[in-house]
Amino acid sequence: MTDQQLTTLPRSTPAEQGVDPAGITGFLEALASASEIELHSLMVLRHGQVVAEAWWDPYRPQEPHLLYSLSKSFTSTALGFAVAESLVDLDATVLSYFPELDAEVTDERSRSIRVRHVAAMASGHTEDTVDQAWRVGDGDLLRGFLLLPPQEEPGSVFEYNQPCTFAVGAIVQRVSGVPLTEYLRPRLFEPLGIGPVGWLTDGRGRELGFSGMFAPTEAIAKLGQLYLQNGEWDGRRLLSAEWVAEASRSHVVPDRENPDWSQGYGFQFWLSRHGYRGDGAYGQFMVILPEADAVVAITSQSPDMQGVLDAAWAHLLPALSDGTAAAAPVQPLTSGSLPGPVPSGPAGELTAATYRPGAGNEVAAVTEVELRRAGSGWEVALTDNGPQLLAGLGAPGTWTTTGPVATAHAWADGRLAVDVVLVETPHRLRLDLDPATGQFDARWQTEPLHPIPLAAMRMPR
Repeated sequence: MTDQQLTTLPRSTPAEQGVDPAGITGFLEALASASEIELHSLMVLRHGQVVAEAWWDPYRPQEPHLLYSLSKSFTSTALGFAVAESLVDLDATVLSYFPELDAEVTDERSRSIRVRHVAAMASGHTEDTVDQAWRVGDGDLLRGFLLLPPQEEPGSVFEYNQPCTFAVGAIVQRVSGVPLTEYLRPRLFEPLGIGPVGWLTDGRGRELGFSGMFAPTEAIAKLGQLYLQNGEWDGRRLLSAEWVAEASRSHVVPDRENPDWSQGYGFQFWLSRHGYRGDGAYGQFMVILPEADAVVAITSQSPDMQGVLDAAWAHLLPALSDGTAAAAPVQPLTSGSLPGPVPSGPAGELTAATYRPGAGNEVAAVTEVELRRAGSGWEVALTDNGPQLLAGLGAPGTWTTTGPVATAHAWADGRLAVDVVLVETPHRLRLDLDPATGQFDARWQTEPLHPIPLAAMRMPR
């Protein structure tokens, strides 16, 4: 990897960039008091400078994080490059890029879906077709999507339809002849100094586009800063200003109750009450605020995504306005640690044993949990329908990281509680091992949207 690929964003203090650090503190305090919000990382940029950043152990700055639908904004960026290189025409039909499907796709609305329609989630379908498209296409999501006739005219209605983004990514991969990550490497990742990233693929080897991208938090912040700078980076134009304007303006207006999901939709970007953003399930955010010359990047495990934005508008946005910097020094933002299991009752003794699913087990895919010696310490081994997942156990109450897995454990009412965090994803698996019965109960704190084996829940390499 070159030095250019390893470059980081410049750092500054909040006061030097006209930011009130008390607003950042207020934002964090508001999120800490919310039961359905768990931050994993935060980066705040003003005038191109990082003014606040934090990671919560066991999450680390250089580690990739599953972005879920924030992946869509990277797919949109790939489309922007392909349009600039005359590889893709926004007004061409999706079908025109896949002539092998021409004889099968007979519905006139399906045949008339244009690239700009799928880029704006306006294929004419009135529901997300992802599950049905997998079935109809016999594992080929693009084929299934084109075989499902839209209920309305393409371009006329918004529907958050995953195969739309898959179609965008499939087109770029078809015309370029390489995966999205490989196409973006010289055009985006290397100029921005972004190191390794990865993307989940379908059964045909195509990177998903609509989800499944893994990247560190700083990669999110850098993409946001590129859009904030209208496509320029270090004095060099990467994306056209016209693409940034098209991607970030409203093409269709979603009919949603939440205020930050009803402002409009661009080319794989949501318009917000303030600025615009890319976001992904469980609170992966890239918030771009032209009015404040700021970018906010967040990874988290937060089902209450509207709550995160509400707190940002109440605390962060005012702090990012010139002239609000506090006169008195404020305690600098530091990284922290996520809470693990809470001990209760007397501590037990670790004993080698194999546990079977109990009556309260919620994760049917996990069929066996083994507690065993590993050198001078202990490890837990989880068996599902993939390779066995191994994770070390350290001192009670502390996080112990083994590759892409971290654990924390404590004795609670005679049972061994073990939290298993898949640190390249937002997700935490909670295990309760009962030595008296030889049984375990497992449940997800938030359930993964991609049902793959535990050992595969990490960035593809």
